[in-house]
Amino acid sequence: MAAKPNSKIHGVQIGAQSYSFRDRSLDDAIKGMVEVGLSECELWQGHIEPKKDGGRAGLRQWRLTTPMDVFKEVRKKFDDAGILLYAYNYSFKDDFTDPEIERGFEMAHALGVTRLTASSTVTCAHRVDPFAAKAKVYVGMHGHDNMKPGEFNLPPSFEEAMKGSSKYIGINLDIGHFTAAGGDAVDYLKKMHEHIVTLHIKDRKKDHGANLPLGEGDTPIKEALQTLKTNHWAIPANIEYEYKGADTLVEVKKCYEYCKAALA
Repeated sequence: MAAKPNSKIHGVQIGAQSYSFRDRSLDDAIKGMVEVGLSECELWQGHIEPKKDGGRAGLRQWRLTTPMDVFKEVRKKFDDAGILLYAYNYSFKDDFTDPEIERGFEMAHALGVTRLTASSTVTCAHRVDPFAAKAKVYVGMHGHDNMKPGEFNLPPSFEEAMKGSSKYIGINLDIGHFTAAGGDAVDYLKKMHEHIVTLHIKDRKKDHGANLPLGEGDTPIKEALQTLKTNHWAIPANIEYEYKGADTLVEVKKCYEYCKAALA
């Protein structure tokens, strides 16, 4: 029997946003994580949900009617591979119905996770909050470098979403996008660590610059990882491979090696 992966490095849990393996099926993504040696995952909804052939209405119907056993089977696949399924990415949008929002938390329970991550909007976060509080599932709002009002990007947008909300509305801090938007990711991590569900590890240039291999951009990856290590903060640091590379497995391995070296 193959050895179970272990990617906890000096107390810091390195893992993957499974979007990194978006070019393959869920089963092959799990195999890829095992091959790289990653033992924790934030599952991208695209690895479970059907492709968009049925359109928006078809996707909503799938979400509202798919048996929860489907999600329990997904959890079993991760357990069998020795990978901790830590969070599920279910991106609440303004066009979600209330039942569609509620269903995300039922999926979380079936997957055995107490955390969701979401590329969402500030207004949607306020709608999501009562469902999150009822389900006792934390939602980390994911920021990008889209500076339009209502989008998550810099601290004020996260503060607006959390103001008046329960403790279950938090932050999925993508340190690459945060840097590209003009933020200081390490300073924000230090200030807001109690509200951060997961980190996304990627490297981008400042001023909305390009997505680059780790170490080639302006993102303070090493400093962020060392901050987790020094403070013993149990926030998973999930590799999100998004730059243009050759082979997914090769590139994710490079990302993992970079993180290991950063934590040495």
